[in-house]
Amino acid sequence: MKIHPQIIKQGNTPFFVVLQYEEYEELVDAIEESEDRKSIDEFRTNNSEAFPHVVAKEIAEGKNPIKVLREYRQISQVALAKKVNISRQYLNQIENRTRRGNVKVLKQIALALNIQLDLIVE
Repeated sequence: MKIHPQIIKQGNTPFFVVLQYEEYEELVDAIEESEDRKSIDEFRTNNSEAFPHVVAKEIAEGKNPIKVLREYRQISQVALAKKVNISRQYLNQIENRTRRGNVKVLKQIALALNIQLDLIVE
């Protein structure tokens, strides 16, 4: 990117910079691209797990995230319920949205599935 700024001074101090509009647009695009790269780098260093597209798609389509992520982790309802110290029926009701899990239970489920709580809180 090559820009040709015109600098307008007030006294001896630069006061304004004038650019051709195309150069201005290129500069804005470059800044936005840099910010996007920075966001991606921050996401990557956040040690966040990336899930396959099919998992994200199922959750986006409205399937219960606990069920989707449990199945992705290949954990049975019985095993997860035991790990979280709740009944399989209670977990089933949470997954089928007939009951809402309390915060303590949801935190335990997130911990057992090794995910962030915000992924399963609806």
